Amino acid sequence: MKNIGSFILITWLLAVSCSQPTIGHKIQFTGEAQGTYYVITYFADDTLISQHQIDSVLADFDLIASIWQPNSLISRINRNETTVVDNKYFSAIFNLSQRIAKETGGAFDITVGPLVNAWGFGFKNRMDMTKEKVDSILHFVGFQLIRFENGQIIKDNPNIQLDFNAIAKGYSIDVIGGFLESAGIKNYLVDIGGEVLARGTKPDDEKWIIGIEKPSDEATSERKLKATIKVEDIAVATSGNYRKFYIKDGIKFAHTIDPATGFPVVHSLLSATVFSDSTARSDAYATAFMVMGVEKAKEFLDRNPSIEAYLIYADETGKIKTFATKGISEMLNEL
Repeated sequence: MKNIGSFILITWLLAVSCSQPTIGHKIQFTGEAQGTYYVITYFADDTLISQHQIDSVLADFDLIASIWQPNSLISRINRNETTVVDNKYFSAIFNLSQRIAKETGGAFDITVGPLVNAWGFGFKNRMDMTKEKVDSILHFVGFQLIRFENGQIIKDNPNIQLDFNAIAKGYSIDVIGGFLESAGIKNYLVDIGGEVLARGTKPDDEKWIIGIEKPSDEATSERKLKATIKVEDIAVATSGNYRKFYIKDGIKFAHTIDPATGFPVVHSLLSATVFSDSTARSDAYATAFMVMGVEKAKEFLDRNPSIEAYLIYADETGKIKTFATKGISEMLNEL
C-alpha cells in the first residue's frame, strides 16, 4: 500500500456545536492502516460500531489485497503458490481494475508492479535501469496477459505480478463505507491517507469540506492548500508525482510509471483529483490521469461525464495552472 508520505488530499472537518440538532452526535475514530493514517467520522445517536471492528475489517482486507503482507492472497498469487480466488473483494478489485485498464487504454494497469519495484518505488531496492532492462521487464507487464476464469487467476507468464496499490486503498474505503451503512450509519466521512468517501451531511445539512494540496518541488516541504471544496455523497482520490520522486545524475524520476514505455512519466501534470461514485474508481482514474497527462486526461473526461476531476499542472513557463470539470468548478474555492 502507499505510505503516509504519498497522501495529497487533506480532509477538513468543521467543529460541531453540541447545540446543533437532529442527526446525532459526532463520533470519530483515528488510527493507522496500510502504512498511513485513517480518520472515520460519523454522526449518529449511538456509537453503533467500535474502533476494534474498523481495525478488524481493515486487517482482513490487507490479508486479501496488500502486497506488503507476505501471507496475503495477492502475495501468494504473485509467488505462484495458488491460482484460486475464493474472496469477493479480490475478484471485485481484479475485475474493476481490468475494466478501467481497458477504458484507459492501459494507462491504469495492475501488472505494472515489477517496473515500479525496479525503478525503486516499491518494496525492493532500485535497480540500475537501462532501456534493455526496461524492455526485459515489459515482456511480463500488460493487463491483457492475465485474466480471471472459473474462480482462478490465469497468467500468460509466471513472472507476471499483480499490484493493487493504485486501487486497493480506495476499495478499502468503499468497504468501510459499506460496513458503516450496514450498521445504520448514513452520515459519515472515511479518510484513509487522504482519499475520502463522503456520505450524507453534517448537522443542519452542512456539507463536508475537503482541501486539495498545492504541489511543491520539495518532498518534505510544508503542506499548503490549493483549493477547498464542499462535498456530499461522493468519493474522492488524488494522485500526484511531486512528493514521491528521486533525483539521480541530475534527472528527476517520478513514481508514476507508464506501463506502455516502462519509464517514469515526463509531463506537466502535477496532480489529479478525481470525484466519482466509488473511491476505488476515483483512485484508479487518478493514477491513469497521471500516466496520460493533461490533454489526454481532459479528452477522457469529455468522453466520460460521470467522472469529475480537478487537475493541477505547469504551463510551458512553469507557472501553476488548474483545470476543473464543470460539476466541480461550481463547488470549488481556489486559494
